[in-house]
Amino acid sequence: MPTVFLSPSTQEWNPYITENKNEEMVMNTLAEAMEPYLRSSGIDFVRNDPARNVAGAIADSNAGSFDVHLALHSNAAPEQFSGMLRGIDIYYAPTSYHSELLATITANNLQRIYPLENQVVARPTNSLGEVLRTKAVAILAELGYHDNAEDAAWLLGHLEQIAQNLVLSLTDYFGIPYIAATEPFYGTVQTGGSRLNLRSYPAFSGQILTQIPDDTQLILYGETDGWFVTNYDGKTGYVSGEFLKL
Repeated sequence: MPTVFLSPSTQEWNPYITENKNEEMVMNTLAEAMEPYLRSSGIDFVRNDPARNVAGAIADSNAGSFDVHLALHSNAAPEQFSGMLRGIDIYYAPTSYHSELLATITANNLQRIYPLENQVVARPTNSLGEVLRTKAVAILAELGYHDNAEDAAWLLGHLEQIAQNLVLSLTDYFGIPYIAATEPFYGTVQTGGSRLNLRSYPAFSGQILTQIPDDTQLILYGETDGWFVTNYDGKTGYVSGEFLKL
């Protein structure tokens, strides 16, 4: 199953124009809001260390094995345009097909919820290290201008919706179902003595990741068409509800 390095901003020195908040605080709140939707949709994740800078986040990401590096930021206009600009920019590596694809998917989905649809754009970058220097496919999302009152209000008022939308984009990119988050619940394997297959996709054609012994109690994070997301032996995947007692 896919694994994401989630890298919210560590720039606590960038204040929001409203509500006495800053970029690091809001982007970490957004990352926290994403976590239940990542779990329920079967996406493993690691968060960056907020005590480390961008170079540290890149190093930590490159030290692991991640499918995507997702950097979360909000923007600020140059001083002469302070408070005047609005919009969302999703930056991608210009030499990476997959980075551009993920950025395009993300921008297209965000257009559905941002009030100015034509100001959500996927853009190439030749300077952003978190996009250009990571081993994983990477994008950096500038989710509005925190020095603009309307953008700041939109961000702060829609963090849950933005979190869901970003996870939807990841599931679209990975080709797996988006599954709405629920409180984790339990199920017990009931196979009559045989083992239950943990699969990479919610279908009997999905690759078998491992097998789970009968009578094992599992934590279930979400459900789609009779298949349940769970984690067993360090692997995240789907099990058929036909062989579970809920």
